[in-house]
Amino acid sequence: MASFNDSIIDMFRANNGVLGGHWEGKTTLLLHTTGRRSGKEYVNPLVAAPDGDAYVICGSAGGAPNDPDWLANLEAATGPATIELGTETRKADYEVVRPGDPRWEQLYGVWREYWPDAREYEKKTDRKFPVARVQVR
Repeated sequence: MASFNDSIIDMFRANNGVLGGHWEGKTTLLLHTTGRRSGKEYVNPLVAAPDGDAYVICGSAGGAPNDPDWLANLEAATGPATIELGTETRKADYEVVRPGDPRWEQLYGVWREYWPDAREYEKKTDRKFPVARVQVR
């Protein structure tokens, strides 16, 4: 997965934050997190569904059986996240919303409607995907 993500990150940066192909017309952001155990910086490309003046990102991991590491790293972080959106690197406030939270259904619905692959991801696992609402500062 790392080399796949690396190629997406390279395309994102080479094209001023715009991706073509499968991601054509969809907003993507690069989320920077610090490993909660390793202390290393990680960068993950994520489809970002617009939600008013914020974005909803999803811990789907393409339908994998477990939540992605970036999600636990984000939850363990203190302070704002760093994201790349378009050509800018910005700080962003965020809130992770897990299934069972009354807001989850609405926020997951925003992302699910925005990203056509969501339904395929759902078929691969019984897990409900947590989301994060990201607000650029």
